[in-house]
Amino acid sequence: MKTLRVLLWDQLSLKISSLRDSNPQDDTVLICEIMQECTYVKHHKKKLIFILSAMRHFAKELENKGFRVIYVKLDDSLNTDTLEGEISRTINLEKFDNIVVTWPGEYRLLKILEKIKSSISTPLIIKEDDRFLATISEFQVWASKRRELRMEYFYREMRQKYQILMNGKDPEGGKWNFDAENRKVPKGKLSIPQPYTSKPDSITQEVIALVEYHFPDNFGDISPFHFAVTASQAHQAFDQFIAERLAFFGDYQDAMIENEPWMYHSHISFYINIGLLDPIECIKRVEKAYYDGFVSINSAEGFIRQILGWREYVRGIYWLKMPEYKEMNFLEASRPLPEFFWTGDTKMNCLKQCVTETKENAYAHHIQRLIVLGNFALIAGINPQEVNEWYLIVYADAFEWVELPNVTGMILFADGGYLGSKPYAASGAYINKMSNYCQNCHYNVNEKNGPKACPFNYLYWDFLIRQQDKLKTNHRLTMIYSLLQKKDSAAIEMIKQDAKNFFEKLEHGET
Repeated sequence: MKTLRVLLWDQLSLKISSLRDSNPQDDTVLICEIMQECTYVKHHKKKLIFILSAMRHFAKELENKGFRVIYVKLDDSLNTDTLEGEISRTINLEKFDNIVVTWPGEYRLLKILEKIKSSISTPLIIKEDDRFLATISEFQVWASKRRELRMEYFYREMRQKYQILMNGKDPEGGKWNFDAENRKVPKGKLSIPQPYTSKPDSITQEVIALVEYHFPDNFGDISPFHFAVTASQAHQAFDQFIAERLAFFGDYQDAMIENEPWMYHSHISFYINIGLLDPIECIKRVEKAYYDGFVSINSAEGFIRQILGWREYVRGIYWLKMPEYKEMNFLEASRPLPEFFWTGDTKMNCLKQCVTETKENAYAHHIQRLIVLGNFALIAGINPQEVNEWYLIVYADAFEWVELPNVTGMILFADGGYLGSKPYAASGAYINKMSNYCQNCHYNVNEKNGPKACPFNYLYWDFLIRQQDKLKTNHRLTMIYSLLQKKDSAAIEMIKQDAKNFFEKLEHGET
């Protein structure tokens, strides 16, 4: 039986379900660079280079293992620029008994595959993506039994299912979650290792030229480009994380330091999300590092929770709630995305740092994304559609299944609390506690009102005032709203006026 095995651009794994039981002598692997995927949003240049280079390297790896690969480059003269067109073109040139593809990472791609399936005579089989540790149906069963879908309880069940950091039926260390120990304030001089780097080879250089030619106006810097683009390189990057960063990852997980974009984070979400690293292998490596006495429980558990807990949970939410999840706007936010999200041209140093580093690296760690960039978008009332598109564009690890729940649910509370129990709104105080950004800022984080006050301070309270009809009954905001009620009318009016002045300046393009 001849099978056409189609690999999407985030399915670059020899273990992918669409390659399982393949016969290299009879089967053909189709991998396409298509304009449809490169342009549905204007991806960061580094993101395009990373993915396209990884695709080309993976095709070469498959060929070296004896697979017959049809690889369609973006600038091939016969390229139809769509997934439908390339599958149709392939099966028109050669007869196949069936087509096999792994479940896609984005709802729009599932709809495209379903359309293809209904329009061709060759059977098209969509297999489960078992790189994920919970199936879509498994998550749906879990969700059906609960009134509130909280990640913590899902995570505990996943720990038990895979027996990760377990001592019999009990969690290792006596607690399920050591997050309270992962907020160490970055004081003094920290010795932060350099991130993993790889020198672009001829394949990557060719892709860089391609992106420079076809996408000159896209957001982001191209140089320096040093991401891993093969599984071998990705494993080297992960090895380096375990050896040099994991021991401090837990302690400084929430810390932010000016001009230190990489901190002690692993930077492997890029590689897991496109298939170069296997999630369960990464989890077990870190678990072993703990049992070998190499790292503390808070570092090991914090890392494992991000993958076994949060990554699996947001993917489950995505497929449970699409397509309506994409349209949610519980807080009715409507303000357009400020221009400084693209330029970094703002006097607010925390935002300037995070946008600039995003532009340079197609990366920012989760606290920068949540508490600085996301927090501003939340309390300023930025339109969720524009915020979602920005996050999808600018980060190299962003695919809609992971980006949308994180932004709509975690960051913007646009789902009304379906994913998170409260909005992650904060004043400048938390940013000041967990970073040194405020030291070199035009604004004074200790001032609450007036032209020199940190805008996060009055925008935070203005957000709570604007949204009190929808948020005051939230049990996790009871104390905050009781503090708001104690403010006198003059203080409330000053908050509103400062926010009004700020938004007027924002609308006029002031920095």
